[in-house]
Formats: sequence, structure tokens, C-alpha cells
Amino acid sequence: MTTRRLAALITALAGLSACAAPAPAPTGVAPSDVVVVGDRSVPAGAVPPSPASLDGRIQGLARAFVAVADRVEPAAEAACLRQAGPGVDCDFQIVLDDRTGAPPNAFQTEDRRGRPIIAFTVSLLGQVENADEMAFIIAHEAAHHIEGHLARQREYATLGATVFGQLAGAGGATDEAIRTAQQMGAVVGARTYSRDFELEADALGTVITAEAGYDPLVGSRFFFRLPDPGDRFLGTHPPNAQRLAIVQQTAARLGY
Repeated sequence: MTTRRLAALITALAGLSACAAPAPAPTGVAPSDVVVVGDRSVPAGAVPPSPASLDGRIQGLARAFVAVADRVEPAAEAACLRQAGPGVDCDFQIVLDDRTGAPPNAFQTEDRRGRPIIAFTVSLLGQVENADEMAFIIAHEAAHHIEGHLARQREYATLGATVFGQLAGAGGATDEAIRTAQQMGAVVGARTYSRDFELEADALGTVITAEAGYDPLVGSRFFFRLPDPGDRFLGTHPPNAQRLAIVQQTAARLGY
């Protein structure tokens, strides 16, 4: 592609962005496995789960969740200490978001000091069918931290923004078009390896689930009740069949 054609393409994309701006690159949150609406940062009101603070309808689920978290957290911490590099904080904090109307979601992030946080919404608890599924979701999100996915995602987003911005600048694009190219590059960079991240988290999550005393094959069924994302370009999640194969292969090595 000539630089003139590249500049024209970037300029055209900038024009399109006025109607539909590219989605911002994910920052500070590992890829989630549940459809998310709105902000994915840890809500200010999110606290360690306390069943007594919830209404009677969901207190039983919250108690079950606390019991599962108490078993999975030590296994996740042990896996982190065993596998993560030096300087990685392995002291997981599991919080429950009980805001009214919060959509079903679970995700992994970090606080300002780098402490890993696994957050669940109460509405998600109502969608899991058993303790094995709760355990697998916690383990999967913990695996994102252990594998360093947040840092790697930020690195790829920065690289993508730099490359796209340089290409746009070399093609004579306007400042606005360069900024648009950088935004697009950040999105592309952040998503380039997101499916690999999910498979890595599935594999390590399977191990953590088993080490916590739960059945990863039963637990992973939760993910496969979600719509199959297929093999979409720049999709954030791999096809369900590919994920199932990873879980089954890993579980087989563990004797399941």
C-alpha cells in the first residue's frame, strides 16, 4: 500500500469514527467471560462478601460463594507463588458487588498497589448451577493474574497504538487521523492475543479448580452455556469447542 493510499484510508477511518468511535482498549481488567455492560472497574462499594448484608433471597447463594472462595483462594495463591514471577502479589482479594441492577459479571483486576482482585456481581451468583462452577470461575479469573495477562494486554495495546500511529504519520495523515489510528491500534493490539489469554486461563483455572477440591469438568460447563463466539476476527474469546478441548486435555492429565 502506498503512503498516499494509507493516508487516505486512515483519514476515511477518522471520518467514520465521528459516527462510531472505536471502542477504547481494555485497561486494568482481564478479559471477562460474561457479557459486561458499563464500567468494568471494581465499584467503590464492592466489599468482601458478607451474606448478612444481602436480602434473604440471595443469602444462601452468598454463603455458598464464601465457602467456595475460602477453598479456592489458597489454591490460587499457591499456584501463583509456584508459577508467577518475583514481585507478583499473590494475595487474592475476592469481592462481591451487590449493587442493584449490576449485570452478571466476573472479572480480575488489581488495586493501586498491585493486589489482585476477583470481583463477582450478585446477579452472576444466581446463574451458576453448583459449587464447581463457582470454583471454576474464581480459578479462571485468578489464572489471568497469575499468567500476567493485564500487563501483557497493556503492552500489546501500547505497541499497537504506536505502530498504527507511526503508519498514519508516515502516510501524511492529519493529527486527528493519527489519534484515531492510535486508538484503533490499541484496540487491535489488546485483542490480538486475548483468545490465547482465555485458553491459558482455562488451562490453569482447571488445575486450580482441581487443587481446591472441585471438579473442573463440571465447573467449566458454565462457560459453555454462554453463546458461542465462534471464530470472529478480533474476537476476545475463542470458540467454545476449542476451550472445551483445553479443559478436557488439562483435566485428563490430572486424572479426570
